[in-house]
Amino acid sequence: MKTTNRRNLALLGIVALMLASTLLFLYLKSNSNQTTTYTESRDLIGRIKQLNAQWETEILKARVAISHNYDPLVAPLTEMTNLWERFDPMESNHGRNESPIWRASHDAYLTAIQEKTRLVEQFKSHNAVLRNSLAFLPTAEDDIHEQLARVDGDQLQLQNIATDTYDLLLSSLEFAQVTSDDKAADILLGLNKLGVNKLRLPEPFHSPIDILSNHIALILREQPVVNRLLENIEAVPVAERLDDITNLLNTDQQRTDTVDQRYHFYMLLFSVLLVLLLVYLAVHLMRSFTVINRVNKALQTANEDLELRVEERTRELRDTQSELLDTARQAGMAEIATNVLHNVGNVLNSVNISADLVTRKLRGSKAQGLGKAMQLINEHQGDLGDFLTEDAKGKLLPGYLNQLVEAIALEQQGMTDELAQLTKSVDHIKDIVATQQSYAGANSLMEPLHISELLEDALRMNSGALTRHHVMVVKEYSDVPQVMGDKHRLLLILINLISNAKYAMSDLSNRPRQMTLGVKIVDDTTLQVSVRDDGEGIAEENMTRIFAHGFTTRKEGHGFGLHSCALAAIEMNGHLTAHSDGPGRGALFTLQIPLKAVPVEA
Repeated sequence: MKTTNRRNLALLGIVALMLASTLLFLYLKSNSNQTTTYTESRDLIGRIKQLNAQWETEILKARVAISHNYDPLVAPLTEMTNLWERFDPMESNHGRNESPIWRASHDAYLTAIQEKTRLVEQFKSHNAVLRNSLAFLPTAEDDIHEQLARVDGDQLQLQNIATDTYDLLLSSLEFAQVTSDDKAADILLGLNKLGVNKLRLPEPFHSPIDILSNHIALILREQPVVNRLLENIEAVPVAERLDDITNLLNTDQQRTDTVDQRYHFYMLLFSVLLVLLLVYLAVHLMRSFTVINRVNKALQTANEDLELRVEERTRELRDTQSELLDTARQAGMAEIATNVLHNVGNVLNSVNISADLVTRKLRGSKAQGLGKAMQLINEHQGDLGDFLTEDAKGKLLPGYLNQLVEAIALEQQGMTDELAQLTKSVDHIKDIVATQQSYAGANSLMEPLHISELLEDALRMNSGALTRHHVMVVKEYSDVPQVMGDKHRLLLILINLISNAKYAMSDLSNRPRQMTLGVKIVDDTTLQVSVRDDGEGIAEENMTRIFAHGFTTRKEGHGFGLHSCALAAIEMNGHLTAHSDGPGRGALFTLQIPLKAVPVEA
């Protein structure tokens, strides 16, 4: 029984294989590339017809002097020749050249294109001569008028000669556009009249008049030749020969399509037989369901084993992810600490300057003069009255003490201002540290601000460095109202931008170092603060990396300042941008944040 079933299945398999082979044979016969070849052939013929039309258009352009370049008269023919060289082998491969009708159409096209090429070459030669003469007519007329202007004689006669010359010129130009026997006769009459006028004029006029007459005579001779060549070119039946070839292609394709349809019918018939056989085989295969179930159970066991392995791998990946999160957290803490140190370092420059000024003022204090004055008073305690009224030094002592009091008061005011600035800088250092806590989720402190005063604070904190580098600061402050903002984040950004602008101009020696600070309101909704320098500029390849963490172009830089400034701008719902026209052309940094008005108190 099993042997019989196997024999039946083998026989059915052989039959199915034979049917499949037959279908493959029919598919190969019906799926020839002839249809594609016909399409490509018609496309090539169509392109040749377009180029032929373009060729005739270029001939007309040359005729009316739209173009003086004869290259367009050569290019279409070259492209048509290339397309025909592609088309001809395709048709030879399909055996069409063996057909007398096809051969006749093929030879007729080649004969037409050769004739048209010959006529175009003649047209180019005659038309070039004609166009040169037409183009020279105004110059020849100008030469005659120039000679007439130099002659002292009967002005009426000279005016008539000039008018006749001009009329002859116009007639020649009209003849070039509309050629007729009447116009030719008028031009010949004008030439004769011009010849008579030449005899009445001095010898210098003869040469210009002869030149003009020769060119006009050439136009009379060449214009009919050019027109006749154009008519002959137009009469060459290149397009008709191409249409004949297209019709032959269509006829061949229709015959090929008929054969393909017959093969398709046979394919449908054998496909139905093959489907029926496959259905019968499928019924027999269903009996193998038990085997399939057994295989499925084995696959299920293997799948459960795979799931266990995947679960173990997932646990390993989760542990790895936890380690990566810890590493990322430590990296973030390190970045915050670096930003804090960088911003504190900027402010410490101002602290050092203020402390140095206070120290120098204390060393050179006028208070030392008070000790000398008291020494004189102590030396004359017994006769202090006489000393102050009689002694020369004593008389000067009260005035000296008054001046000393004023000087000490000025010193005290100066040191008080510097100590206040020092206090501001120290407070700013504390606020920088506090501001960095915003990265951990702390809210920023909004307070009323005068942006111009904030810019002045930033300039004072950089004043020592700006003075040492001889930087001139230009202030372009618009009238900006008091706004609500985060003072210390804004101050952090301004100090960094001013410091960077100063460093960008440190190597500038061929022109003054100028920094421009700007403040204005944009679109009534945005506060814009800008810092422009005339320094080394920014290379185009660095524009996308300028705010990246760790990127810097300075040897001693760390790449933390602009990165922290960009983050601070984002935290204030704004943005910080940079622009530069290239190296050596300076840079512009622009901070834009939403404008928040100060609430009006009730």
